[in-house]
Amino acid sequence: MPWPGRGHINPLMNLCKRLVRRDPNLLVTFVVTEEWFGLIGNDPKPDRIHFATLPNLIPSEIVRADDFIGFIEAVFTRLEEPFEQLLDSLNSPSPTAIIADTNVLWAVSVGTRRNIPVASFWTTSATILSLSLHSDLLATHGHFLVEPSGSKEDEIVDYIPGLSPTRLGDLRHIFHGYSHEVFNKFKKCYDELSKANYLLFPSAYELETKAIDFFTSKFDFPVYAMGPLIPFEEFSVANNSREPDYIRWLNDQQKSSVIYISQGSFLSASEAQMEEIVEGVKESRVPFLWVARGAESKLNEALEGSLGVVVSWCDQLRVLCHAAMIVEEWRVGMRIESKKEKEKKTELVIRRAEIKELVKRFMDGEFEEGKDMRRRACALGDICRQAVAESGSSDVNIDAFISDITKIV
Repeated sequence: MPWPGRGHINPLMNLCKRLVRRDPNLLVTFVVTEEWFGLIGNDPKPDRIHFATLPNLIPSEIVRADDFIGFIEAVFTRLEEPFEQLLDSLNSPSPTAIIADTNVLWAVSVGTRRNIPVASFWTTSATILSLSLHSDLLATHGHFLVEPSGSKEDEIVDYIPGLSPTRLGDLRHIFHGYSHEVFNKFKKCYDELSKANYLLFPSAYELETKAIDFFTSKFDFPVYAMGPLIPFEEFSVANNSREPDYIRWLNDQQKSSVIYISQGSFLSASEAQMEEIVEGVKESRVPFLWVARGAESKLNEALEGSLGVVVSWCDQLRVLCHAAMIVEEWRVGMRIESKKEKEKKTELVIRRAEIKELVKRFMDGEFEEGKDMRRRACALGDICRQAVAESGSSDVNIDAFISDITKIV
């Protein structure tokens, strides 16, 4: 049972695919709303993964960002009953384990009532979960509900279990403003964690050793890092004659010369900020591949004369594995922010000159900071490949989790 959002559904589906490929006796029922079934129901998947749907009782994916607090409340209050009804209908065979997104508030209690073990699946990093669980420590140190500014930004947060010493200004802004409202809604879910039977992470143990060790010591049930949960098994090189135009364009670019720009599928920048990003990228004269869902024609017009390509969709894994691409506590990205704008009580807008300079610095092969980030990115890639290789940490954890849940039967 994933949280109804692309960034939650994808990693859980990838985990389910990996599970059924490892054990030929596993059957998975993947539960989504009817709307989401319409979006992903035709995606390729193993035969032993079946979709089951819940009625569309929550706001549509198209508008959920307009009132995300209301969307959260709808998931919390409207989907539990139809999920239980669905469980009642699954009797050949009956469910023996539930893997549910940590943010699905009621999942653990449903499993407890029915004596079905629940694996809580946290879709981001273990470090972020620890940070979220320890907001009380942030408050004690005067770092909670604080808009980092001036000298406060440089104060070091060195007291969160699993988090390496980090500047307050480098922590994600979840503890003030609208983001704090969202955080408060999800805070209830963290109280349910201790009642689960397993905790699963889409990370590799070697990437977050301290954080995962903390959770292993905190809970009296197994904690498994199983990532990265990307569909690398499905990656293949297509026949050149059928290559999409954007891949053929990438083939003509120099190695590590193209920057990838994607706005994601949920929140987006303001119109004023988009104008600055577009002009900054255009003025940088750096080749780029820009994925813009629903705004392809408008962006193409705005970026006329630039050195890039705009598409409405791409095979992201394939693109990011392409030799022409260069792909932010891992120091593999840059932060930019307008100090002048930040001092005002208005929307923070990063100006085109800053974006232009950042892009040029990032893509300059002779720039030492850029070279250092590329080295780190390569090192992180090596860690991830080793984790999912045979006998790697994630590979071993997948088998251990399968062994656990198959003992239940």
